[in-house]
Amino acid sequence: MLLALFTLAALLNSILAAILWDGRFTADTIPTITTSKYISTSASYKNPASSDALGLKLTIDNTAKWNGDMWRTELIPQTTAAINKGKVIYHSSVMHTSTNAPNPAFEHQVCFFESHFTELKFGWINGQATTTPDPMLRWYAGSQSRWNTNFTADVWHNVAFGIDFGAGSVTFYHSTGADPLVQTAGPISTSTSSDGADWHLGVLRLSKSGVSDGGAIDWYYSGVYIESGTLATSVSGSA
Repeated sequence: MLLALFTLAALLNSILAAILWDGRFTADTIPTITTSKYISTSASYKNPASSDALGLKLTIDNTAKWNGDMWRTELIPQTTAAINKGKVIYHSSVMHTSTNAPNPAFEHQVCFFESHFTELKFGWINGQATTTPDPMLRWYAGSQSRWNTNFTADVWHNVAFGIDFGAGSVTFYHSTGADPLVQTAGPISTSTSSDGADWHLGVLRLSKSGVSDGGAIDWYYSGVYIESGTLATSVSGSA
């Protein structure tokens, strides 16, 4: 009877939620990834609670420049699936360690769309009156900070953007470690603009006058996928 109940629960979950695009690294997908000084994979890079075989480490440094002195490394989903229509949920987990940690004196834009209608940000925000470094990880929607938490080393932050492209709104879900996702902000009305090929998994660091560039910075990602239907709250993700 217990097995039957678990089977029924799994069946209901598969009906209510569907994976539109799966960015979790498995033994089958790893050979297609060209690793370099900027992108590498390892089992030690993943959230232990995630179902990935391997996690992703993205590195930015003074050789990964774009548009002047911005540092960036990103991956973008390549799919024909309708990841920019209806109600969809963008999942990812992000972490840094005390080694090659991001500098809170710079603005870091993380997991963002080209129009920046929703994204994560870390560090001092460009345009702030103060120049004091900011240690907070923030969720932005409609160009405003809607939620924040301390971005301490070695803590996995699991996030999900619940986007309703039809209604023009975004809801934010968050947890740490192995804890299930919970709604922490939203829905926020905003212009949900995407062509389905402009979600940047990675980080863009803005330049800042008078602050030393420093050395390489490492960001870690795990549990990356996009689903439709009901939110999968478990960090292990939808099947």
